[in-house]
Amino acid sequence: MKRRCLLPKLLGLALALPVAVLAQQGGQPAVGADGGIRLDTITVPYSGFASPEARAFFPKMLAEGSKAPPLTGPIEQSRAFYDHMNSDRAARMEKLYAVKTHKETIGGVGADVVEPADGISPQNRDRVLINLHGGAFLWGAHSGALVEAIPIASVGHIKVVSVDYRQGPEHVFPAASEDVEAVYRALLKQYKPGHIGIYGCSAGGVLTGEAVARLIDHKLPVPGAIGTFCGSLVNMDGDSVYVAPLLNGQPVPDHPLRLNDLPYFKGASVTDPMVFPGQSPALLAKFPPTLLITGTRDMAMGSVIQSQALLSRAGAETELHVWDGMWHSFFSDPEIPESRDAYRVIVEFFDRHLGHK
Repeated sequence: MKRRCLLPKLLGLALALPVAVLAQQGGQPAVGADGGIRLDTITVPYSGFASPEARAFFPKMLAEGSKAPPLTGPIEQSRAFYDHMNSDRAARMEKLYAVKTHKETIGGVGADVVEPADGISPQNRDRVLINLHGGAFLWGAHSGALVEAIPIASVGHIKVVSVDYRQGPEHVFPAASEDVEAVYRALLKQYKPGHIGIYGCSAGGVLTGEAVARLIDHKLPVPGAIGTFCGSLVNMDGDSVYVAPLLNGQPVPDHPLRLNDLPYFKGASVTDPMVFPGQSPALLAKFPPTLLITGTRDMAMGSVIQSQALLSRAGAETELHVWDGMWHSFFSDPEIPESRDAYRVIVEFFDRHLGHK
């Protein structure tokens, strides 16, 4: 099924398609001195590399997302909307991935603990994963955390601790980083640092990088490996902040959302490497092996790719996976093959990099 987007006078579009294709699709484009491309109309077919299941799911995902309350609205509305969405996802996941869950307080911080129903595998009894949920540092606690933890705990036969970190607008940076540090310090009493992994999606991917930066700054041993998915070590920028909205049926934004626009970062400095670790090569050189995941229709793709380049340049070990046709946090919906591929990649990465007895 083709997605058709007719948008008048798109300014500053850095579209990664050949000019000849643009001319055929929407008339001869005009290229500005700054490299921006202006055109009248364009049609972008859905990815030919995506699975049939993803092709069928894509319009439904966009329709559901279009109902989301605006970020500027009352926070209670957004939290209720996304809790409903994530609760549905978690319920669907539990039908596919058998787990047992319970709440726990670790280092004075609340957490949702998820374990495989058939038990932790012998090789993982001395390992643990810390999950940091997404949600724009505004929502995602509990139900969103379960969405990110259930398939990984089940497929990986490993314990996953999802941290209920403090969020905006009630709290501001570095509250979430402090909470992750408290949980990490508590787990260090039970696990070796090389046997602990940390991962997160979207805001959770950003927080993963911030938390590791904080651990390094506080002279704590780094975890054995981390994963930053659909959000990473630098601010939102690059082609994807303009192209991804177009590929998801929305107008190209004049002013794309930056992470520092979020209430959680009120008063924080965009030049602070504790906020955006990608700004410090010396800091990145101390990062553990890092898995980065994104999709070609994810507005965070540019920041994820740039983060991988910066980590690699600093000498850190990295692994980058980009799924064609996939949107922001695509693996939150468990039915598509791309999600199952992502779960496998995540589990195998941590299995390779976390310490063995």
